[in-house]
Amino acid sequence: MEPKPTWRERFQYWFDNSLAGGPLVIIGWLGLGTIILVLLMTGLSLLPLFHPEGEDVKQVFWNILFQALTPNPFDTTARWQFLLVMLAVTLGSLFMVSILIGTLTNGIETKVENLRKGRSRVLESGHTLILGWSPQIFTILSELMIANENQKNARIVILADKDKVEMEDEIRDRVKSLGSTRIVCRSGSPLDLNDLEIGSPHAAKSIIVLPPEDDDPDSAVIKTILALTNNPNRKEEPYHIVTQIRDPQHMEVVRMVGERDKVLAVLIGDLIARVVAQTSRQSGLSVVYTELLNYSGDEIYFKEEPTLAGKTFGESLLQYEDSAVMGVQFANGHPEGNIKLNPPMETILSAGDRIIAISEDDDTIRLSGLASIPLEEGCIAKGGRTQLAAPEKCLLLGWNGCADTILRELDNYVAPGSEVMVVVDTSVSKEAEEAEAIVKNDLPVMKNQSVAFRRGDTTSRALLEELHAADYDHIIVLSYAGMDVQAADSKTLVTLLHLRDIAEKDATPFSIVSEMLDLRNRELAEVAHVDDFIVSNHLVSLMMSQLSETADLSPVFTDLFDAEGSEIYLKPASDYVETGKPLNFYTVVEAARRLGQVAIGYRLMRENGDAASSYGVHTNPRKSEMVTFSPEDKVIVLAEE
Repeated sequence: MEPKPTWRERFQYWFDNSLAGGPLVIIGWLGLGTIILVLLMTGLSLLPLFHPEGEDVKQVFWNILFQALTPNPFDTTARWQFLLVMLAVTLGSLFMVSILIGTLTNGIETKVENLRKGRSRVLESGHTLILGWSPQIFTILSELMIANENQKNARIVILADKDKVEMEDEIRDRVKSLGSTRIVCRSGSPLDLNDLEIGSPHAAKSIIVLPPEDDDPDSAVIKTILALTNNPNRKEEPYHIVTQIRDPQHMEVVRMVGERDKVLAVLIGDLIARVVAQTSRQSGLSVVYTELLNYSGDEIYFKEEPTLAGKTFGESLLQYEDSAVMGVQFANGHPEGNIKLNPPMETILSAGDRIIAISEDDDTIRLSGLASIPLEEGCIAKGGRTQLAAPEKCLLLGWNGCADTILRELDNYVAPGSEVMVVVDTSVSKEAEEAEAIVKNDLPVMKNQSVAFRRGDTTSRALLEELHAADYDHIIVLSYAGMDVQAADSKTLVTLLHLRDIAEKDATPFSIVSEMLDLRNRELAEVAHVDDFIVSNHLVSLMMSQLSETADLSPVFTDLFDAEGSEIYLKPASDYVETGKPLNFYTVVEAARRLGQVAIGYRLMRENGDAASSYGVHTNPRKSEMVTFSPEDKVIVLAEE
């Protein structure tokens, strides 16, 4: 039988537990000890043997008290017995003061360390809260700071399971500070309800949830959304949450957990696949998308214009000098949805409707007020010159989770009789090993194209020449999933260099579209003069930044990237206007309007290799500026085909 603890052991256990209460408890014990010391020594000094001559009880108490609090030299002419009492008080005081100083020092160091760890709650409101950490955060921060340049005291709060100082150092190295936006970093798990409170999510204007870099990022995203939407301390108003999902099957789960709130989830694979599929057939399209998605140029805004009520959508296209109208947000609904890009030109605008326009800022969407539109009627091509689509040949090199979706998306755009050859190095990763089975067994029957598969090292010059790469109309180079980011991009770069060399030696032009994983590698890849680059995470980050600022953009992006309805096309300028003649962009807009299309810009092929000129892409040009098109130039339009 275990012996019962003694009174001393019980007291020791109680005392040890009390000391675990922290610095305040220790200071309290020191105060109590000081009081006991003063009272004991005062009582001892009142005994006849120790009592100093000529001092009453009050004087004795105050002398001992002050000696305990601030040890000082004392009168050595007093009785030696009293001097011993004062010496004991002094030694006891020094002992307690030493403990007090040590306790305070340790408490301050702990506080500083906690501040360094970023565990204190932020007292912000109306801020953007970013939960999680990944390389995407640098693009998002840069975009949000540009968006907030004209705002005072804008705040971005980051809560991630990472050291606060490390986060601040990486941001300092990778992100240029703009405007008055302040970035606040805090350490904590976005999955933990207590840690979430550190970022003040209930006072944030929008919340961006970044997935972790692991094998199951969607689960972490869904758990974080659950922690926000089902928080016991949640606010009554809906949360504005932006995130990204990899597996389409998880989208329904996201909708369920965010039923009460505005949860906007970007389906990564679907988005990238659609962009790659569209861009592979249209050189320069990725630049157009990047221009529309980032905040450094013109963006998409909503504007209610009461004076346009009663006019048609087609009439509104020519009412702005510095903005490009591209659609309408209907106040009273529409048979095809609340938001419609490029609706029928005869659509009547009603009170409360908002136009969707590309402009430099929301306050630059202004009516031109022109009494008559300066059209160059003689320069408009008569009846358009659309060409009948011909079958296409596409070569797809590499494999990742988007590849099968890209193949399905391509089938929506190409003409019947088209062909796709898929070549994969199945030895590089587990995902690549599965490519052949997916192509041969899992892909649905295509309506417009046939798909063939071949194993091979996609960096091999001999293989590329054996495939007769120059005979293809389009070549898509995908990054391999399951590899290190830099290793995958290096493999892509080698393939691109071989392809560009083949293209330069062949008289028949073919377009090359490549997917890069790291934005910094794009500059290296530009030496290969590839027609377009799709930096997956960069595009997704740009879209998330836009959605965090304007939730209404979600259906706009859905419509823009969907194969149904109107998409962005780069079509020959000669389909719209006479080439070789100076004309203004009003004339181009009118020419496109007569074909049921919306012109939002153009691409000048003479600037194709100039990165500073956005590779010749001009979105939302001033409509009165004169431009002379060559037969190779393109007009950027919203059209159904």
